[in-house]
Amino acid sequence: MTIDVGDKAPDFTLPTDGGGEISLKKLKGNPVVVYFYPKDDTPGCTTEAKDFAAQYKKFAKAGAAVVGISKDSVKRHDNFKKKYDLPFVLASDEDGVACEAFEVWIQKKLYGREYMGIERATFLIDAKGKIARVWHKVKVKGHADEVLAAVAEL
Repeated sequence: MTIDVGDKAPDFTLPTDGGGEISLKKLKGNPVVVYFYPKDDTPGCTTEAKDFAAQYKKFAKAGAAVVGISKDSVKRHDNFKKKYDLPFVLASDEDGVACEAFEVWIQKKLYGREYMGIERATFLIDAKGKIARVWHKVKVKGHADEVLAAVAEL
């Protein structure tokens, strides 16, 4: 089963940076951008986070929440968020529950070695909790702009 446009977004409740908690169900009523990324403070993930941060005011003006999810701990998220002054929530999915639900925990290959990891993917969820857009195998450059344009179309 693949999560696709029109499907109900899987709910999750995860711990966040700053000792908080986030639940997709509680964000219903507004668009939500959920982006999954492999690891805090790595080159591609840092660029992606900084790009979403640069557009954050525009996402907020459009009424959209932005949530970054990785398997990093809350402490790592706290450090990452502080280091780059990220204005949006970073959720910790150490158990991989959300990664599994959104089907982004996949087999990857690097230098001929196979391993399990997070696929860089973004899901735009509409105000009713349905998947409006999906981006798999995200290329970081220009991605936040593309997502923002999709939010504006909702």
